[in-house]
Amino acid sequence: MLLRTSLSCAAATGTVLAALGGSPAPAQTASSTATPVELEPLTVEGQVGGKGKGEGNVSGKPAVLTTTTTRQQLDDQQIDSLADYARRIDAGLSYGTGNRSVNIQGLDKNRVLTTLDDIRIPWMYDGARGVQGGVSAFDFDTIARVDVVKSTDSSFFGAGALGGMLALRTIDPEEVLRTGKMFGGISRISYDSADRSWYGQQTLAARANNTFFLFQGGYKKGHETENQGDIGGTGTTRTEKNPSDYDQNNYLVKLHHYVDGGHRLAVTAESYRREETIDTLTSVSSTYKTYSTQEILKRKRVSAAYDYKAPASGNWLDTAHLLLYWQQVNLETGTYAYRLTTPVGTYNRDSNLKEISYGVKGSAAKEYDLGWARHLIAVGGEVYATRTSQYAAGEDNCTSAIRACSYYHVNQSDMPDVEGTTVGLYAQDRIALLDGVVRLTPGLRFDWYEQNPKETATYTANDAYEGTPASSSGSKLSPKLLAEWDIAPKVTLYAQWAQAFRAPTATELYLTYGGSGSYVSIGNPDLKPETSNGYTVGVKLGDDQLGGNVRGYYNRYENFIDTVTLTAAEAGLSGSYPYGVFKYINRANVEIYGGEVSAHWRFMPGWLARTSIAYTVGKDLDEDVHLNSIPPLKAIVGLGYATKIWGADATVTMAAARNQVEDPTSDTNKTPAYTIVDLTAWWEPELLKGWRLQAGVFNLFDATYYNALDIPDSQQLAKAYYTQPGRTFKASAIFRF
Repeated sequence: MLLRTSLSCAAATGTVLAALGGSPAPAQTASSTATPVELEPLTVEGQVGGKGKGEGNVSGKPAVLTTTTTRQQLDDQQIDSLADYARRIDAGLSYGTGNRSVNIQGLDKNRVLTTLDDIRIPWMYDGARGVQGGVSAFDFDTIARVDVVKSTDSSFFGAGALGGMLALRTIDPEEVLRTGKMFGGISRISYDSADRSWYGQQTLAARANNTFFLFQGGYKKGHETENQGDIGGTGTTRTEKNPSDYDQNNYLVKLHHYVDGGHRLAVTAESYRREETIDTLTSVSSTYKTYSTQEILKRKRVSAAYDYKAPASGNWLDTAHLLLYWQQVNLETGTYAYRLTTPVGTYNRDSNLKEISYGVKGSAAKEYDLGWARHLIAVGGEVYATRTSQYAAGEDNCTSAIRACSYYHVNQSDMPDVEGTTVGLYAQDRIALLDGVVRLTPGLRFDWYEQNPKETATYTANDAYEGTPASSSGSKLSPKLLAEWDIAPKVTLYAQWAQAFRAPTATELYLTYGGSGSYVSIGNPDLKPETSNGYTVGVKLGDDQLGGNVRGYYNRYENFIDTVTLTAAEAGLSGSYPYGVFKYINRANVEIYGGEVSAHWRFMPGWLARTSIAYTVGKDLDEDVHLNSIPPLKAIVGLGYATKIWGADATVTMAAARNQVEDPTSDTNKTPAYTIVDLTAWWEPELLKGWRLQAGVFNLFDATYYNALDIPDSQQLAKAYYTQPGRTFKASAIFRF
């Protein structure tokens, strides 16, 4: 669960995490002939162990609440997406392609914090038109490392980590130039029959003295992801997937420069775009003669970082990190149809939900000996601003005389432009006692946020406009205490209590869609932040050869944000809305509890057996109903064999039936149990130095099954439409030079 990486490397959650995860060690001096300065092994949550004060430092311990996956592991099992990761690596993480979000400990959407190179990637939702997503706005083949933190903990990571955290890190040029080369690269081409897609990627890296450069470009072209439906045609009875075509491209540029004395400067630029055009046959009916949809997801960012690693002991700081960034995420959707009913004719819609964020993050860490205990103190903070906007354009044959047109709202904004500011400050101390046998980690973070709506001409044009809503602000202190005890060699008991929170988003606060005489969906500027108390106990066993982790958790959430149906009077609106008012509110009490087991065993040379099991239960205590965001019991069992030349892996993924849903009288969200088998293999031929050939067969026995999190709560299509792909295959060729 550790990674030795180049200085700062913009790793999952910043350089300070390296200090929290391991002991400082002398760094190499960057010179024209030296290799880059290196950090000690780092972990996301940064557990601290101890060899004893007499040995001069606090040694690193593997993180007890984190699952870490390296690029090598991703390649060996042909993990090309978050959905693949959830299926073959970690039963404690799920991915819903419906809402395009990560699910950890039964929570998804914006209740799981997702970062890429230490920068938050937002999950966004335009409730008026169903546009949602954002956290998948990256090319998975740029990822060098995946860290999954399974803890409701804002004491270190800040707002949004109610279910946990997904921390991703992109590849660095130093990792391409592994053997001291001055120039190198990675070429890759892949084919996936699940969506009949071709993918090509080129990575180039170069070094000139103390300066490293990386360029990476990728392009993917494919179609709809096939399912097991067998009914074609048009309308809601169709179970085959709607035909689609998509293009995806990504560009990543990095520049690293090392300075004598343990300093590094880094600049990164990245651009991602995915555009899909869908022939939405399920919407063709007596109302629409033709219906197509276009979905575009875009993300751009520029960042600059400074990192410091003390070249020798005795410095007043061991590590320091500073990051400045700018990022823009766009969710765009277009509908292009021809209506057969009033208003007859062209019916086009385009919506663009955009969030711009920019900020600065900093941290520093220092280890010292107090005499009776060894301390590793980290302090840090961040300040970032967001600018959220939305606009919906449209073209139709509506006139004021057509009553049906009161339902169609175009050429307006469904919300004001919103300017947000967030400030977070934290401090944490890893304390090693009794020669490191016992370790205590208290931590505390303060966060403050404010969202300010700004009136625009496009918002005042909104038919449901009733004045500019009020600003929203709040603050939260999030404490934590983690205790670890090595009761025997390679056996660690641990327990943690931590609090977390999530501030309401701009759309939850201010989105307004609808019109007088029909219905309206409105935000709520009085929303309170969601908060939680989380308790985790577990035991970590063994080492890389034979080991595992068993843990249980109980999380209690307050002020859960949800929607309810009200009358206009109850919502405080002056207009008439006979078909209802839909408004965001806070629910008082929600509980989620469960457990996880993971284990691995290298029982013979080249052989590895592994397993991951996760079980979660979640309920709204006030309504006495189960949450539809809870995945069923899932288990992953794998067996692999590898030599220096070739390797193969078999993975069996099993899930129980999901019957505990919000509405137990309906089968909409219920799913049957399933078992699927995936086989993968790779070969690095000795006669073709640098080449790696990979292939895999997935869902070997062509099982028909559902990912429970892909089924929408308001299901309008036949359930078979949401089945997963049958038997598919994937092949890749990779050349390293």
